[in-house]
Amino acid sequence: MEPNTIIQGDCITELKKFPDSSIDLIFADPPYNMQLENALYRPNNTKVDGVDDEWDKFASFSEYDNFCTEWLTECRRILKDTGTIWVIGSYHNIFRVGNIMLNLGFWILNDVTWYKTNPMPNFMGTRFTNATETLLWCSKGKENKKYTFNHKLMKKYNGNKQMTSVWQIGLCIGEERIKGEDGKKAHSTQKPEELLKRVILSTTKQGDIILDPFFGTGTTGAVAKKLKRDFIGIEKETEYITLAKNRIEKINQFFEEADWQEETNKLTPRSSSNHAPFQTG
Repeated sequence: MEPNTIIQGDCITELKKFPDSSIDLIFADPPYNMQLENALYRPNNTKVDGVDDEWDKFASFSEYDNFCTEWLTECRRILKDTGTIWVIGSYHNIFRVGNIMLNLGFWILNDVTWYKTNPMPNFMGTRFTNATETLLWCSKGKENKKYTFNHKLMKKYNGNKQMTSVWQIGLCIGEERIKGEDGKKAHSTQKPEELLKRVILSTTKQGDIILDPFFGTGTTGAVAKKLKRDFIGIEKETEYITLAKNRIEKINQFFEEADWQEETNKLTPRSSSNHAPFQTG
């Protein structure tokens, strides 16, 4: 597969075309299957622009589970033995997805909590404000232990403190939010670049190939380019592909951290002249 390209098509159909063990990292932001039945309104009676896209609608939990089983099966097949996968979700789907992943043989390395510093309020006042999403970071299997994790690099990125599994990052707003021709947000679940920056920086090296099977408006590709990594995206919506291509083509600067490399501990063998030999008697 050609790196730094966007493939248009159904993710399961296209994933089947990838060769076995060919991808270093997968980041997947699948449909959440939010099961929204009614419109949501603010106290001033303005409608909340929520997730009501057709691609997020499934007839039943069973249909959703079958969908996730199919695309995750292909992801595991094409992931290198040294590769890992990140899947993000909300309380609507992440527990179902996690169960499917374990049943397929994936091994959970961390569950990372994205704590949103600017979450949407609960307008009805019937629940706590939902301020988190969960990312499951998994290896191909329990026996696959030689995966990339840039521990020291991320400690440096975090002000010389070990990074925890709770990431405080705001929702994607302002200039970072991709807009359509009508001036409204182009994608209902666009993720902030800082989130993908941590994912890619922590679990890849320069030259690695990152696959996003639900590419959307191209956040994974944009961050991969800024970190000097290669990407492949799969997306079936023409509008999203056009926006993603334009977004990525305009990038002409790299992140400062793009050339950071994980430090390794190199032990220097001691010379026999530096210590006394064993003696007897």
